[in-house]
Amino acid sequence: MKALIVEDDRVMADVITFILRRKGYEVIQATDGEMALRRQSEGCPDLIILDINLPKMDGFSVCKMIRQKCNTPIILLTVRSEEEDILYGFECGADDYISKPFSPKQFIARVNAVIRRAGMRSKESSITVGRLELNLNRREVTLDQGRPISLTPLESRLLEALIDHPGQVYTTESLIEILYGERGGDREMLRQVVHRLRSKIQTDPDEIPSIETIPGVGYCLTCPVD
Repeated sequence: MKALIVEDDRVMADVITFILRRKGYEVIQATDGEMALRRQSEGCPDLIILDINLPKMDGFSVCKMIRQKCNTPIILLTVRSEEEDILYGFECGADDYISKPFSPKQFIARVNAVIRRAGMRSKESSITVGRLELNLNRREVTLDQGRPISLTPLESRLLEALIDHPGQVYTTESLIEILYGERGGDREMLRQVVHRLRSKIQTDPDEIPSIETIPGVGYCLTCPVD
């Protein structure tokens, strides 16, 4: 597998490169935001480690631009740890968020988790359940073959999980991990994403498929009965 490391701190970039090469990754590097976009386009990496504080273009902007083109797993790497920054990183399309400093074992565990989640994603470009069609590449949902509705990265990730297994109840904890990784999310943040997604796909509370709240457990996508 190939990893793109976007880090302007040469020592940190070399440390990450050493860790990943020991695990069998081919590594390419970029030292600023503009170079990152070029290397991503030319190198087609399977994983991107992206620092936020970069010259020329910050990591948030780079993450959003990459997300417009592909679903390559992205891990943000930064000294920032405020909840607002973490939430914004996920809204930009990041798959996980690691704060510096970190241990090599923690880093590899988080990389493995992100790659595992990415491998479980549907290989189809779109998924259809009832009146809903989710385009995974464009992050758009269509109702009754109407006009596509744009979704944020978090909304798209939530709907992808629910639509992959309609009728299955997901616990709140499992959805928080799907959306935010092993850290960074909470019940209120999930509730807000569910609320926004509902407002886009449910013009009538009685319509199905619909996102149903299972009190004390979590959520599921309620489907029409054949």
